[in-house]
Amino acid sequence: MLVADYVLERLRDWGVEHVFAYPGDGVNGLVAAFGRADNRPKFVQSRHEEMSALAAVGYAKFSGRVGVCLATSGPGAIHLLNGLYDAKLDHVPVVAIVGQTARTAMGGSYQQEIDLHALFKDVASEYLVDVTVPEQLPNALDRAIRTAEAQRAPTALIIPADVQELPYEPPQHAFKHVPSSRPNRSWTTSVPPRSELDRAAAVLNEGERVAILVGQGARGAAAEVREIAELTGAGVAKALLGKDVLPDDLPYGTGSIGLLGTRPSYELMRDCDTLLIVGSSFPYSQFLPEYGKARGVQVDVDGRFIGMRYPTEVNLVGDAASTLRALLPSLRRKEDRSWQDTVVGNVAQSWEALRAQAHVDADPVNPMRIAWELSERLPADAIVTADSGSAANWYARLVRFGPGNRGSLSGTLATMGAGVPYAIGAKFAHPDRPVVALVGDGAMQMNGLAELLTMARYQHEWADRRCVVCVLHNNDLNQVTWELRAMGGAPKFTESQSLPEVGYAEFARSIGLVGIDVTDPGALGAAWDSALAADRPAVLDVRCDPDIPPIPPHASFDQVKSVAEAMIKGDPDAWGVMAKGVRTKAREFLHRRPSDQDSP
Repeated sequence: MLVADYVLERLRDWGVEHVFAYPGDGVNGLVAAFGRADNRPKFVQSRHEEMSALAAVGYAKFSGRVGVCLATSGPGAIHLLNGLYDAKLDHVPVVAIVGQTARTAMGGSYQQEIDLHALFKDVASEYLVDVTVPEQLPNALDRAIRTAEAQRAPTALIIPADVQELPYEPPQHAFKHVPSSRPNRSWTTSVPPRSELDRAAAVLNEGERVAILVGQGARGAAAEVREIAELTGAGVAKALLGKDVLPDDLPYGTGSIGLLGTRPSYELMRDCDTLLIVGSSFPYSQFLPEYGKARGVQVDVDGRFIGMRYPTEVNLVGDAASTLRALLPSLRRKEDRSWQDTVVGNVAQSWEALRAQAHVDADPVNPMRIAWELSERLPADAIVTADSGSAANWYARLVRFGPGNRGSLSGTLATMGAGVPYAIGAKFAHPDRPVVALVGDGAMQMNGLAELLTMARYQHEWADRRCVVCVLHNNDLNQVTWELRAMGGAPKFTESQSLPEVGYAEFARSIGLVGIDVTDPGALGAAWDSALAADRPAVLDVRCDPDIPPIPPHASFDQVKSVAEAMIKGDPDAWGVMAKGVRTKAREFLHRRPSDQDSP
């Protein structure tokens, strides 16, 4: 058995079923080993190493297991970086296995030789190691996997090309040899001391207007969050990565928070007197209560992220579900439900306003309606991914999740180009579930078109082949266009913002996928029905209007003033922006209570 053979055997021992990869001579030994191992674990070939890393992130997010990616030395390793940083910033366990030039050539300025430790020292800071002799295995690989899972972070294993082809020798019971133990995942759950739980309970019991903010760290504690909300009469807002923690049919669930958030979430934070944060490191403190207006309690499994977003009074470091279960017996039910009733009313009005806004006339299709129509027919077990850009706005505000839905995007790094590889990772994690990706045309031109080839190649391995890529086709880098207007008062700069014309559905049809063109808003619902009923992956190419404003319903005066300045300075789309912006905002005002008409 060679070292490369042993690496694959150990991955199998860990239950790794897929390696998202691209070949190269720095990993030829490992590639040959896949052939000898009857492709177990499965070598999933992307079109680019960055896509391999992002697919591994998507796989890890939706499977709950470690994602593994593989690339050659030099350029292959460099290409992994963006996906690995996505894993680092969203706290996702991913292991990168990377080749390197042979040991005999190291330090000789050899072809494709770069300093991989300098390259990976930040992104893989939790664990980064060279395997220079066979006896380092299995410890080096085991630690990479254990560390990735324990720290929810990317790790990296560098194996020079010649080491991959050496005969495997296990570590000896000898000085300076390090053994390992059998793969296992027996994690403990931590709970804070009773005294701290009692302090937290006192804060929540004394509050009259309780708000809860959940992030992805609350995913395993959904039942406990709901029980606390029922007891305290709270409203619950969701950080973007926690969008799928609770279903959107909860009457007191206010939806997303922040720049991509909803008005009820803004009002919840504005008016509450007590804030409970569970499993979230939401960074935009301006969308949390004003300092001094609310008492705060935070629950997080990682003490490094406690108390850094809001001046919380009680900080509970522990597993979310276990900590909330221990907290529940000390909470008293609030008999006055007027606060929660207000939240429920705000939520109902918001959904009506969003429905009306989604049906504002546009040229040709209102992008809000794309997400609204999807929600009307989203399969109960569907997984939804979204790309960065204006697609993320509509995903955050308008896509309504049920209890069986999952969803994610590049939350903290917010990289473009994650939507399609995330969808591919999701399909390998759950080949029996439908997947939908909401992607802007900028991201499709960046890398999504190429990854449709990956989708076409592997579709036959999925029990349910449905994987719908919906392209928001407006020939504009729309999110940045609106940021220029709303944050800098700058008109659209056509040279940087306009995109070349591409037929995305036509491309899909050319590679054997279903391709559906939509230019009529009245045909959008039927198009979604066809794509979701297709017998293979489909591309929904929707010509949508770039002038529908993605600005939040709680936009500040300064943002509105900046947009107006951009129009005055000669924005090429000024008339359409102003007309459609006024019509969209009017729908919101029509569905607000009189008492809220003077709110921001």
